[in-house]
Amino acid sequence: MTLVTTVEQLEAIYGAPAEPSLVKETAHITPEYARYIEAAPFAVLATAGPGGLDCSPRGDKPGFMRIADERTLMLPDRHGNNRIDSLRNVIADPRVALLFLIPGFGGTLRVNGTARISTDAALLRSFAIDGKAPRSVLIVDVQTVYFQCARAILRSELWNPERHVDPKTLPSPGQILSAITSARIGGEAYDKAWPQKAKETLW
Repeated sequence: MTLVTTVEQLEAIYGAPAEPSLVKETAHITPEYARYIEAAPFAVLATAGPGGLDCSPRGDKPGFMRIADERTLMLPDRHGNNRIDSLRNVIADPRVALLFLIPGFGGTLRVNGTARISTDAALLRSFAIDGKAPRSVLIVDVQTVYFQCARAILRSELWNPERHVDPKTLPSPGQILSAITSARIGGEAYDKAWPQKAKETLW
């Protein structure tokens, strides 16, 4: 196996990036980039900490990531599994990365920065949905913003409904839990209960 171990080797393989790949990066949220964020119902949050790396899906109605100003984003932490891996990481290492996806659109938006966790009561209330406020809000101080070209989306045909996978062909959460725990947790009962549980705990 031939391994690449230096930056010089990488640069020899790939060459110099085209100018648009460099000038698209900004240190703040431009009006054009703001439109991407406001249209996105889904983002992936990447963090790092003593326990390792974490890549967590975050989603809600478009605009769920609030633009406080051109250098600040606010992400409410909605109901989840309480592992809080991302938040634990932010406490130890504030660096974060975000990848925004917009259904039907080929491009993506990438944001890098640092984050803080706020439990300010007024801020939490401002994010309430159906009377349910998040338990915390991640405040992201933006350092770099840039769009990613559509090649990955085009190659994967991510938004092509003809390529969508039938969920029944994949193991369900209940089946996975049952296999891992020798049937102690999960199973058919878990899968049957999940849709109603999800409905009741979305926010």
